[in-house]
Amino acid sequence: MANNIYKLFEYAYLAMAAFSVYIVYENWSDNRNRAYLFAFFGVVAIFMFFFKRNFRRKMDERNKK
Repeated sequence: MANNIYKLFEYAYLAMAAFSVYIVYENWSDNRNRAYLFAFFGVVAIFMFFFKRNFRRKMDERNKK
């Protein structure tokens, strides 16, 4: 059960990254500072996705032993 919740949060980070890319696309010509801020959020969200996935896989390996 907890493993499914961790997977849900992993994919929530990908959804946040996709939303951030959309905001960057919409604001690039109008408000460049806001676009840079959301680009940063998108990069952080992608980093968190891979970090959480790696952490969950390590927990799975530990629980198997």
